[in-house]
Amino acid sequence: MLQWLSQLSDVFPGLNVFRYITFRTGGAIVTALLFVFLFGPSIISALRVRQGKGQPIRSDGPQSHLLKKGTPTMGGLMILSGLFVAALLWANLSNPYVWVVLGVTLGFGMIGFYDDYLKVTKQTHAGFSGKARLAAEFLIGGLAVVAFMHVGRADLSSSLAFPFFKDLMLDLGWFFVLFGAFVIVAAGNAVNLTDGLDGLAIVPVMIAAGSFGVVTYLSGNVVFSDYLQIHYVAGAGELAVLCGAIIGAGLGFLWFNAPPAQIFMGDTGSLALGGLLGATAVAIKHEIVLAVIGGLFVLEAVSVIVQVISFRLTGKRVFKMAPIHHHFEQLGWTESQVVIRFWIVSVVLALLGLATLKLR
Repeated sequence: MLQWLSQLSDVFPGLNVFRYITFRTGGAIVTALLFVFLFGPSIISALRVRQGKGQPIRSDGPQSHLLKKGTPTMGGLMILSGLFVAALLWANLSNPYVWVVLGVTLGFGMIGFYDDYLKVTKQTHAGFSGKARLAAEFLIGGLAVVAFMHVGRADLSSSLAFPFFKDLMLDLGWFFVLFGAFVIVAAGNAVNLTDGLDGLAIVPVMIAAGSFGVVTYLSGNVVFSDYLQIHYVAGAGELAVLCGAIIGAGLGFLWFNAPPAQIFMGDTGSLALGGLLGATAVAIKHEIVLAVIGGLFVLEAVSVIVQVISFRLTGKRVFKMAPIHHHFEQLGWTESQVVIRFWIVSVVLALLGLATLKLR
């Protein structure tokens, strides 16, 4: 919204800064951070009153987690509120990429909210029907991919780009809709599975958002994209503002989510944030790079898949408990050790992902 102020730069030269994505990204970070700081306590109090017993805690999980009983969930409402306020203030609202990615974020957030609502009201882990939930997610993801194909370059719209190669592209045709939807849905659910310990999911999300903020800015700049030999996606640089908003809202949320957590993110936040990252990766043709930068989320999801397949086929478990962060807890790691070490892994993977921009 504030981007239009740059049009008055002829009268007030100082307003020209609103033209720059970097300035507006910084503004989005600060705005989202302050919003969550200011309104976070009120949101937590309201959720605590309405939820009563809070998020149900797994009885078969680590015994230390039983101490968290009564902690309210749906903290994603804090993050998404800060994100949307910052995005609507600082992003260029005439940019179609902004609206498509925000649409995915809102859609996934609503699915997560309904899932959290069922868990809290029924005090069960069952939540939303798995098949219905996936169907809704694929519908939203598929519509987003079709929109990206419509607004993107014709020679890139249905193609899959490969890191480390300048010109290697695989045209998937309309199959790209299914592939892109899978990336978005997988990202949303992978972040959802990671959200199991205080602060475990939000920091890797911020690290991934910061990394993709850089990638989107470079991909949307014709000079930088040409220099780095990455595919230029006109208008995609505006998504850096959304990535900045995630960082600001995430920092504000971490203030309240740091152990012992006053509130949990819940599916409301984890699904929405994962969907946003997935949609951003699809928009800028960096789907494979997402698997590197978000490698921690991939590891968490794969650990669950491996555990389920192994148990069904052999009756034996590969891990002591899945997702894998619980496996390390069962091995004797404290919660803080698991969280901080996983943060370190996220930083390393983000650096590897960013390295793909130059190693071509």
